[in-house]
This record gives sequence, C-alpha cells and structure tokens, in this order.
Amino acid sequence: MLFFTQCFGAVLDLIHLRFQHYKAKRVFSAAGQLVCVVNPTHSLKYASNRCAAAQAPVEQGGLPPCHHHEAVHDPQLVPCTCPLFSCQWEGHLEVVVSHLRQTHRIDILQGAEIVFLATDMHLPAPTDWIIMHSCLGHQFLLVLRKQEKHEGHPQFFATMMLIGTPTQADNFTYRLELNRNQRRLKWEATPRSVLECVDSVISDGDCLVLNTSLAQLFSDNGSLAIGIAITTSKVHSAEAEI
Repeated sequence: MLFFTQCFGAVLDLIHLRFQHYKAKRVFSAAGQLVCVVNPTHSLKYASNRCAAAQAPVEQGGLPPCHHHEAVHDPQLVPCTCPLFSCQWEGHLEVVVSHLRQTHRIDILQGAEIVFLATDMHLPAPTDWIIMHSCLGHQFLLVLRKQEKHEGHPQFFATMMLIGTPTQADNFTYRLELNRNQRRLKWEATPRSVLECVDSVISDGDCLVLNTSLAQLFSDNGSLAIGIAITTSKVHSAEAEI
C-alpha cells in the first residue's frame, strides 16, 4: 500500500506538471515563445544573511570569515549565486553556469523571448523560483522570490542577473511582463551582475515587486507566468536617435 501510495502521488504530480505546461503552451504558443515550468525551491534554512554576514564588522562580536582575509581571498572568485542554498562554493565567472546546472540542477532556456511559469505560488516564504536564460551570447539568471519584508506580509520580487561583470550588464536591457485578464504589467531595467548579491538587489527594491493581491490577480490556479525579453542597450540608443 505504501508503494502504491507513493507511485500514485508521483503520477498525480506528473499529471499536474504536464497540465500546467500544456496550459502555458496554449496561451503563449501563438506568440512563438518558449515556455519553461519552474518548480519552487523552499528552504527553512534561509541563507539571505550570508552577504550581510560577510560584511559585518568585527566589533559585532564575530570574527571575519577566513575567505575574506586578504592573504587567502582571490578577488576574481565569485560565490554561489543560488540564493536559497547555503552553498560555500566559489569559482570564476566562466564556471558559474556549470556549477548552477550540475550542482543545483538549474534549467536553462535559449531564445530572445521566453515565458517563465512559476508554480505553487501559495507556498510560504522564503521560496525561490530560478532559471537561466541564454540570449545574445550571454547567460542570465532570473530569480523570483517570495519573501516577507514585514512579518505576515509576503511579497514577490523578480530580478534578472547577468552572469558577467557590471560593465557587461550595462550593455543589456531586460523586460519582465505579466499579462492576464486584460491587464498588463511591465518592468524594464538594466540587469545587475552576479558579482552583486541578489539579496542586496531585493533589499534595495531595484526589481519587479508584487504584493500578494497583485500576484494573485495575474496568477492562474497558483501559477504565475512572466514573459522575459532581453535586448541590447545599443538598440534602444539607436531608436532614441531616430
């Protein structure tokens, strides 16, 4: 009976996932966009304070982390950019994509425009939905996070990070779009570099921010579809000159 119950539950989960993917393809296929169904990553061991901890002064009672000591720290190393994992990995920018795909099983989609379909929006905070987007010869990391900035009031934060340097990030513009029930909401900005902490980006509010009621307005049976488009900033400059 236990074996049957587990197998039946797995079949139901698979049917639910296929149904969500079918609905998304039905809605967005007319626009020729790729759809990726993204399952949530929920962690009770939240690691959002790791950036702040690395910057905390010694007088607060703790010793500085050893990997920030000038004698041993390599400034070219990048910490793991997967937000909800307490991952101590460090590496160069060239191997960040390999680490995310192999260690954290982050999916990657290719194309100028894709649809990010986040499932199970009802899960308690903190929860992340993460995907990589390969476009224009670069890789981008999209992070959608459900987090409580004030107790009892969760919000959704969506941001795009370039797996590259801040100078490279300035060459691109990303657009996030929600479109449902004759309502449309757009956010357009320059992506931030993964050399910056995603937690700091969310704390600063430099991203798409949705309260619970607004997220529910654009969601469909607990899933939120976000259209993603990335362009080069040079295109916008040329259009402005014209």
